[in-house]
Parts: sequence; structure tokens; C-alpha cells
Amino acid sequence: MYRDETKTIHIGDRVIGGGNPILIQSMTNTRTADVEATVAQIHRLEDAGCDIVRCTVPDSEAAAAISKIKEQI
Repeated sequence: MYRDETKTIHIGDRVIGGGNPILIQSMTNTRTADVEATVAQIHRLEDAGCDIVRCTVPDSEAAAAISKIKEQI
């Protein structure tokens, strides 16, 4: 399979691009401020094989929730 030559980017302990294995990523569709629902969805995505999960941070309430989410995953 042909793959374009790309730059290597580090995301935490993961590496994308530059010939590294393709990582599966997704984005939550829960309200980020709802820590319990967001953590549950992240765990389901992880169980399904997702390597990278993104969350939206549209306001200060969601920004405050990110640290709580990180503690639980």
C-alpha cells in the first residue's frame, strides 16, 4: 500500500506519521463537562481499539472537567 512521506508528530506517548503504524482516533460526543459520561465513553472507545480520543473544550466548564477526566482514564 502506498503511503505519503509525512512528518512525525508525538502525542503523549504515541507517535503518528513518518511511517509509524496508523493509529485509530475518535472524538467524544458527550458534553465534556459531564465527566462521568465522557469517561465512560472514552473507556468504550478504548475497548473498541481506539488509540487517540479527542474531547471538545467549548467553555470554561469543559476546561475544568478535562483534569478530572484525565484522572479517571
